[in-house]
Amino acid sequence: MSDDCIFCRIIAGDIPCSKVYEDDQVLAFNDINPKAPVHVLVVPKVHFDRLHESDETHAEMLGRILVGVGKVASKTEVTGPGYRVQFNQERGAGQEVFHLHAHVTGGGPIPK
Repeated sequence: MSDDCIFCRIIAGDIPCSKVYEDDQVLAFNDINPKAPVHVLVVPKVHFDRLHESDETHAEMLGRILVGVGKVASKTEVTGPGYRVQFNQERGAGQEVFHLHAHVTGGGPIPK
């Protein structure tokens, strides 16, 4: 956990969120600035900055993020019409919070 990370503070319960899914390794919650009718962030409970810093020791965590994505897609009922999974990495690609997370968007038109 990182005291200066907003996602770590959400995971710790210091900042409220609109929870969609949670297990022992990930927390998924609605984005406060949604880009689609469904826009959920799937965040590992351990602080980790960037995907390209991962190695084999992170395989379980990365897999749990993807399992969480599937649970979110089912719970939000976007599996039929379709959904997008996106990992923004670095500021130039739109990463705003440097705690690894997946965006799950769907439920209508999704901006490109």
